[in-house]
Amino acid sequence: MNDEHKWVRIEREFDAPIDLVWKLWTDPDLFKQWYGPNGMSVPTAEMDVKIGGIRKVCMVMQSPERAMEMWFTGVYKEVSAPDRLVYTESLCDADGSIIPPQTLGMPDSFPDITEVIVDLREVDGKTRMVMTHVGVAEGTAGAGGWNQAFDKLAACAQSLADARH
Repeated sequence: MNDEHKWVRIEREFDAPIDLVWKLWTDPDLFKQWYGPNGMSVPTAEMDVKIGGIRKVCMVMQSPERAMEMWFTGVYKEVSAPDRLVYTESLCDADGSIIPPQTLGMPDSFPDITEVIVDLREVDGKTRMVMTHVGVAEGTAGAGGWNQAFDKLAACAQSLADARH
């Protein structure tokens, strides 16, 4: 990466305990329920949540003409339940082979490998999340997608927390 700091940093508070928010990030079935911007579904989420473990996720947007698929892969660099998760993220094909982001129309400056850092902290029964996506600039479609996904995560967390009581 160059000297420019390009990252999205999003802080959110969820009305759910930290262990539940951690599961939403690390349990593939729960992750599929909230990940991705509005209009996208996640049919595939393979997650070997351990240091060196591989993750592979597919997001699909269905339009009347066709389904558009986007695949992502990465490696877990830090796994410290329930408060810190760090993984790399790259665009890939369905087999998990990394592809240049420019093949999907991303700008030349978009890196092949980005890094997602998730820090969670429990405060009064709620969970404070700080997510930093290094390599994705603020104000881009990627940043907007994260905010939409976190709206879905909040709804999912609330629903699951309510079901516990």
